[in-house]
Amino acid sequence: MGLSIKEASERLGIPPHTIRYYEKEGLLPFIQRDEHGNRIFENKDLDWINLMTCFRVTGMPVAVLKHIVDLALQGDSTISERRAILEKHKEELKKQQLELDRAFEAVNYKLSKYDSIQNGKSDSSSEFTMNP
Repeated sequence: MGLSIKEASERLGIPPHTIRYYEKEGLLPFIQRDEHGNRIFENKDLDWINLMTCFRVTGMPVAVLKHIVDLALQGDSTISERRAILEKHKEELKKQQLELDRAFEAVNYKLSKYDSIQNGKSDSSSEFTMNP
């Protein structure tokens, strides 16, 4: 396949500087280069970058990702440690999801309240409450 960084960034929907940053931080240890020093990306590289991007979106710090990469480079004997890291992160994500669900409900409640006010079915005297 052999994609350039521009092609890889277009396929992934992320800027080239993000890919360069990931590489600089040691998150992409297997990126090959051509005879001119240009990065060459294969499908497996795109899959890995996509995974790193997903983890970053969840708030996983680069240092934790680097630790996972370092452990992965050590082989299968570190799977339990990598798994523990991801399990801990998953628990944090569950907490965040609950907070987001609660906030989403609050936004929907206020939108419903505004609809009622605009339609003359309610007044704005209870504007600053969360209770119906």
